[in-house]
Amino acid sequence: MSNIQTVLGFDYGTKSIGVAIGQAITGTARPLKALKAKDGIPSWENIEAILKEWTPDLVVVGLPLDLHGGELEAITPRARKFANRLKGRFGVNVELHDERLTTTEARSSLFEYGGYKALGKGEIDSQSAVIIVESWFENQYGE
Repeated sequence: MSNIQTVLGFDYGTKSIGVAIGQAITGTARPLKALKAKDGIPSWENIEAILKEWTPDLVVVGLPLDLHGGELEAITPRARKFANRLKGRFGVNVELHDERLTTTEARSSLFEYGGYKALGKGEIDSQSAVIIVESWFENQYGE
């Protein structure tokens, strides 16, 4: 894993998909944007543009699980399918990463910085993607 420099993170949702970019050297990520999705289907052209712009070494997709680590019937299989489509369409390396509590964590960190004004849905999804990438780094490099 030491050859991974840039990680692109996705927080998959059926209406919105948060996106963040992270750097292994710092173990940190920053939000890019949230992409609109129609019933879980994003604009693949937008995703392709992001992949071309950032050329990530790895794409990490948040895997929604319940608090006990079980799959959520409505969303977990769709997040897996999204990850598989990223790999199949664009030939990128993709990993799934447990995203339990990322939305809650994203809300609280955004609230610290900007109160209710900062809690737009797109910002929450992008911040969740940041947390997914940063927690992936922590799991890899054991900070």
